[in-house]
Amino acid sequence: MLQPREVSDLRDLCLWFFSENISRYITDIKSLPPNIKDRLLKIMSMKGSITDSNISEFLHPGVQTINLWSCDISDTALLHLCNCRKLKSLNLNSFSKNRVSVTTKGIKAVASSCSYLHEASLKRCNLTDEGVLALAHSCRLLKFVDIGGCLGITDVSLHALGENCLFLQFVDFSATQVSDNGVAALVSGPCAKKLEEINMGYCVNLTDKSVEAVLTCCPQIDILLFHECPLMTDYSREILQQLRGPKKFKQVTWTVY
Repeated sequence: MLQPREVSDLRDLCLWFFSENISRYITDIKSLPPNIKDRLLKIMSMKGSITDSNISEFLHPGVQTINLWSCDISDTALLHLCNCRKLKSLNLNSFSKNRVSVTTKGIKAVASSCSYLHEASLKRCNLTDEGVLALAHSCRLLKFVDIGGCLGITDVSLHALGENCLFLQFVDFSATQVSDNGVAALVSGPCAKKLEEINMGYCVNLTDKSVEAVLTCCPQIDILLFHECPLMTDYSREILQQLRGPKKFKQVTWTVY
């Protein structure tokens, strides 16, 4: 008799073969059960094979995780998520280049349909404050937000996240146009007591005031990244020691100029 692990391995092997010959079976996908669609979506996403034209075949109302970081998709693909109302995690991060084809339009469509979203990873997407405002107002359960490298992001986005996302634990706004006022607004909101990790590296407008605001208002913070911020001085390192004392961080980064 086959053991559960062997059955799982056999299933994955079949699905991998299926994905290698997807053009032959594309019309058969819609009839597959949700758990098989989920596994096939994961395999196809890992291979970078999900596109605007085929993503709808893999979706179903109960899908909870979609990871498209290696796929070449646009707003067109995101519009297909309107029926995925149980979606909790969406990863559109781009690590090699700006994802110009994913814009505020697509993110607003996701926000309007996916109110249970917990994670929105949007690094280097073509996103503006309008998109983040839509997420903050519609997706109040957000815990993880990555808008690093989104060049259209300003203080408006941080203010909206701080004010509306009570459960926020992680936020990355590195390499954006935010200022000390935006950081102060973020950590003055109700999420301040839950924030554990902030990445604000490569923000050319930030000063020591942002580091001081985070350390003063966020008692749970244990990862704080503020490297390559040219307006910050040695005062940030000093305030780390004064306000946190011997309490250990998991990770802290800064740049000495």
